[in-house]
Amino acid sequence: MRTAIYPGSFDPLTNGHLSLIQRGLKMFDRLIVAIAVNPKKTPLFTVAERKALILDAVANDPRVEVDDFQGLLVDYAKRRKAHVVLRGLRAVSDFEFEFQLANMNRRLSNELETVFMMTGEDYFYISSNLVREVASFGGNVEGIVPPNVLTALRQKYATVTPAAATKPPAKKSASSPGKKR
Repeated sequence: MRTAIYPGSFDPLTNGHLSLIQRGLKMFDRLIVAIAVNPKKTPLFTVAERKALILDAVANDPRVEVDDFQGLLVDYAKRRKAHVVLRGLRAVSDFEFEFQLANMNRRLSNELETVFMMTGEDYFYISSNLVREVASFGGNVEGIVPPNVLTALRQKYATVTPAAATKPPAKKSASSPGKKR
């Protein structure tokens, strides 16, 4: 059975991610979507929420497993007995970073290969960071995230309206901390 790991933060899952999952399943019998947990970052969605959103978006396809991990990808791959990592490339700017990661992973474990897949032309400009930012200001991200993720984003940002997001911050008073009198 050919198994690949598709690692990422998936915070949130985008249609670009979903496209790579679907296309990856044409190359591999099984795909482990591995949510990388980085304690230095504060995600919008919890790991449990991201798992549920991904499983729902792939319609609980039995060929897709959703898992999470901390630490080095090579260690996780060894534990899962996987030898292939699937990575998406959106633009030329992604290549340099992904190339460095792939070579470092190969240096750490010569049994681990990385397969790069170009993101579809409809999704090359989409990133989770951009989706979060647009959604946080009340922007419409319909069509660039799966419907279940759109619903979840709207719930997370329910109190944000476009007018509230663009309102300038209140001025600090003279007694604000850090301001000398």
